[in-house]
Amino acid sequence: QESFIEHGAIQCGFCSSGIILAAKSLLDENPHPSRDEIREGISGNICRCTGYTKIVDAIEDVARHPEGIVGRTR
Repeated sequence: QESFIEHGAIQCGFCSSGIILAAKSLLDENPHPSRDEIREGISGNICRCTGYTKIVDAIEDVARHPEGIVGRTR
């Protein structure tokens, strides 16, 4: 959730819970997915607010930094 907020991936919030759960499931199965694998992993969720780029960025960031964003500076 923090990564979604940090990357501006939450717009109206309607799809966020489903996409976050799909992302969690994906990362549990594949801790280092490619961007294409991320897109495939969340493909069952439809977001009408974004072009998915920020969502994929947020999930990719979690994969690169599984310790979280606490204490991390950009």
